[in-house]
Amino acid sequence: MSLSRPILALLLCFAVSLAGCSTLETDAPADGHYHTQSPSSDGIGKLYYGREISDVMGHRGAAWLERPSRELDERPDAAAAALDLRPTDTVADIGAGSGYISFLLAPYVPQGKILAVDIQPEMLARLEAARDQRQIENVETVLGTPDDPHLPADSVDLAVMVDAYHEFAYPREMMAGIVHALKPGGRVVLAEYRAENPLILIKRHHKMSEQQVKRELTAAGLVWEKTDERLPQQHLVFFRKPGGG
Repeated sequence: MSLSRPILALLLCFAVSLAGCSTLETDAPADGHYHTQSPSSDGIGKLYYGREISDVMGHRGAAWLERPSRELDERPDAAAAALDLRPTDTVADIGAGSGYISFLLAPYVPQGKILAVDIQPEMLARLEAARDQRQIENVETVLGTPDDPHLPADSVDLAVMVDAYHEFAYPREMMAGIVHALKPGGRVVLAEYRAENPLILIKRHHKMSEQQVKRELTAAGLVWEKTDERLPQQHLVFFRKPGGG
């Protein structure tokens, strides 16, 4: 009995996932230029290095960021410990949303600060209200744009993106802005759900493979340092800007 084309395609996708390959790449040229196609159900139809950029979870989805099960699902406490922050560090939380990660990291940098960057004013308003209610004094908000984090040059020790990078509509320009903002030797850490694991029940374009993360961030001029797999469902991928002592 022959199988229909949709079933064959589904089986092939599953087999590729089990083999540890990214399911997000297409036939578009895998280079630093943007390409377009018909949007997928959870994508915007814009491709970067063969990856279709995902759609954006807007401010109306803020409750998902603050869900009680997140502590068990993602182990953000373990992610924070893995960052090896210094008390005086300036950390940019890119795609900060409602501030979940910013507030988690703030106690690690009591003499430093967290720059909570987001492109949605509604998210930042929610973050500021929560910050003021909790009387957290070392979290500052920054309104970015889709192609610019609006951070000063050589001002950031660490830029962290937790389940955010895959939504950047202009990843090349955003990463250029982030690298510009990093101090020499400054670090970038991405947390992304593992695309290699089909059993992780997250929308397809809201996951990234380690290989794809390395491809895109090394193209931005960063040097891969390590990939930490201590989290239940996400890669923690570490990069560094050349320079520094």
